[in-house]
Amino acid sequence: MNGFIDIASTVCLASGGVFCVIGAVGLIRMPDLYTRMHAASVTETLGAGLILLGLILQAGLTLVTAKLLIIGLLILFTSPAATHALARAAFLRGIKPMLAGQEGGAWKV
Repeated sequence: MNGFIDIASTVCLASGGVFCVIGAVGLIRMPDLYTRMHAASVTETLGAGLILLGLILQAGLTLVTAKLLIIGLLILFTSPAATHALARAAFLRGIKPMLAGQEGGAWKV
């Protein structure tokens, strides 16, 4: 059973790290604010969540697990709210999303 927990923890930690790297590349490569925010929110929610799950599996039933669960819940509730508030503020300031076919857009039609 202990070997299974180690394998599951390793898979969660590795996949969480992969999602964080993909999100970092997305922050560099995406063309506008809204797509960069999407890349950052995926990194923050899915990448951090998988890393926390891997750490919870390694910690077992301890006080550390409770603290990691609290951190995970904090990220789960605050990340989407912060991303939405940032996107709404940018839209109200007049920053428009880049559409396909525009100069410098994601796709050339």
